[in-house]
Amino acid sequence: MPALTKLNFITGNKNKLAEVRAILGNVIEVDNQAVEVPEIQGTIEEIAKEKCRRAAEAINGPALTEDTALEFHALKGLPGPYIKSFLDSLGHEGLNKMLDGFDDRSAQAVCTFAFCRGPGEEPILFQGRTEGAIVRPRGPTNFGWDPIFEYQGTTYAEMEKEAKNQISHRYKALVKLQNWLAEGQA
Repeated sequence: MPALTKLNFITGNKNKLAEVRAILGNVIEVDNQAVEVPEIQGTIEEIAKEKCRRAAEAINGPALTEDTALEFHALKGLPGPYIKSFLDSLGHEGLNKMLDGFDDRSAQAVCTFAFCRGPGEEPILFQGRTEGAIVRPRGPTNFGWDPIFEYQGTTYAEMEKEAKNQISHRYKALVKLQNWLAEGQA
């Protein structure tokens, strides 16, 4: 099988695309396609694999997808992979209010990249996790839940992009993907 020279990252989110290119750009070309695939319910891993399978079928070729989750420890992992819907419905303050009755405000940011060689192939997962806490919003509000996820005293939104790209859940997952690519697995 020929080595990959380009990844088709399936996303319509320009911020995610910029982060992926910033982290992987010196290893492999990252192309972009926006493809609508239905959201299924399940575990983070089940959702990531199914999304990637469907994306590979939709573009009839290799696909890279990404799913992000935010797990509140006090809520036994919720909202998890459904964070986008929770954020859209409740906003940053509403997410905070979900934890107001708990002493534990710790959370884990989870990023799962899935790569599928093409239609009918089994996706491979690369997952990164970062421990933090849920706080009242601080910093710019232009990238999802970044203003409420605090890592070592600073929210993701308050961090410079380069600093975030060295510690984030997305970075950790991409390092695993990068290592896999470097080993010639693709």
